[in-house]
Amino acid sequence: MAARQETVARVASIDVDAYKYGFSTDIESEKAPKGLNEDIVRFISAKKNEPQWLTDWRLEAYRRWLTMPEPRWARVHYPRIDFQDLYYYSAPKSTPGPKSLDEVDPELLRTYEKLGIPLREQEILAGVETRRVAVDAV
Repeated sequence: MAARQETVARVASIDVDAYKYGFSTDIESEKAPKGLNEDIVRFISAKKNEPQWLTDWRLEAYRRWLTMPEPRWARVHYPRIDFQDLYYYSAPKSTPGPKSLDEVDPELLRTYEKLGIPLREQEILAGVETRRVAVDAV
């Protein structure tokens, strides 16, 4: 029992905010309102330009999910999840594609650098409109 208490005390003393490998990037985004209901499901489906049959399928899945009890895992205790306090859709704000990396949000570029993404891949991920074509004409 003493070993367990020591382990619990040690874990509780860890400063989670000091985790040196984790980071987050704040960029402008478009979000659906918090919570989940049929309107949010339709909103997400519309944002993704999904066909009606897929929207209907998602709505049916949502209705089934409403009838399901939350699982009770053996010996795992956590606060109940408030599913109405979550965002179910978030995407970077849509803007016309940048013509160079100079037009890309610097915060996004710093994230790419932290992840070790090569410059050419950064351009692709950021949607830079580059046409690098070599033509050999005779």
